[in-house]
Amino acid sequence: MCPHKREAGLSRLIKGIIVRQILAAAILLAAGLHPAFAADGKLVLYTSQPNTDAQKTTDAFMAKNPGIKVEWVRDGTPKIMAKLRAEIEAGNPQPDVLLISDVVTMEGLKKEGRLLAFKDADTNGIDPALLDKDGTYFSTKLITTGIVYNTKAPFVPASWSDLTKPEAKNLVSMPSPLTSGAAMIHTVTLTENLPQGWDFYAELARNGAQAAGGNGDVLKAVSGGDKLFGMIVDYMPIREKAKGAPVEFVFPKEGVSAVTEPVAILSTAKNPEAAKAFVNFLLSEEGQKLAVTMGYIPARPDAGLPAGYPDRSAIKVLAFDAAGALANDTANKEKFSEVMGQ
Repeated sequence: MCPHKREAGLSRLIKGIIVRQILAAAILLAAGLHPAFAADGKLVLYTSQPNTDAQKTTDAFMAKNPGIKVEWVRDGTPKIMAKLRAEIEAGNPQPDVLLISDVVTMEGLKKEGRLLAFKDADTNGIDPALLDKDGTYFSTKLITTGIVYNTKAPFVPASWSDLTKPEAKNLVSMPSPLTSGAAMIHTVTLTENLPQGWDFYAELARNGAQAAGGNGDVLKAVSGGDKLFGMIVDYMPIREKAKGAPVEFVFPKEGVSAVTEPVAILSTAKNPEAAKAFVNFLLSEEGQKLAVTMGYIPARPDAGLPAGYPDRSAIKVLAFDAAGALANDTANKEKFSEVMGQ
């Protein structure tokens, strides 16, 4: 065959492949779909999710993205951040992506320029109020804090002030905001929204309320009967009740605090494309429905609700100023320690 004809044939073949790729991409876009990120390799995740949830999340993501291998580290948000801070100080931050409990921490990282903006994230169907306007972090859930009580409790609580009743003396447990990010947001939310302010916590202290550990410690104490009441994130007692634990969860009439488990990509990410794929997976319909199967209120209302929850309209979420909480974080922790005698 003439070399010129061979080259012409090869040229037509290459052009044909390119045209088919362009047409395939056009079909995906016309259908409202986004071509997958050309992502593979290792993705490092730091998260405050419970271990079982972190495993389910990463397994589902890797099944959807078989070219990506996720390595994850799990701990409470304060400990995760202490680890990350040490790595930053050493000039070698490890995570590509963070999935932690609260926006206050994310606001701090954003202010320092440590988050990568992802303006093209697939936020379809998610309430804009749950999103950072600059696209540096994205809420994935709505996790509220209310009251858990043991079914042997002397009364059914309906208000936050019920925890200060004489019948609840020495029977109340709560996570410490010194070790739990969600607990810090809860403390700030209540002191800013309840008419008693910090006096509410002073009343709890006088009534023998115990603040220690995290939400898991509260659940263990109340379900085991060592304490009969507790402040706790919603999904834990609702999930355990379904398994037969003697606990009930209440959304107090004044309202509840909430954390939104935001996800963000570090500006130092070694695999930003894989990190973007992870963010989009969490925000997708599939990722949001996965959150529902785990027992969480999803960020996307169209993903439904887990069993055991009232309609979203029946859950009153109290106002929270993330920027203010960030600015006053040290003062709030000192105040809590002073009021609770810790």
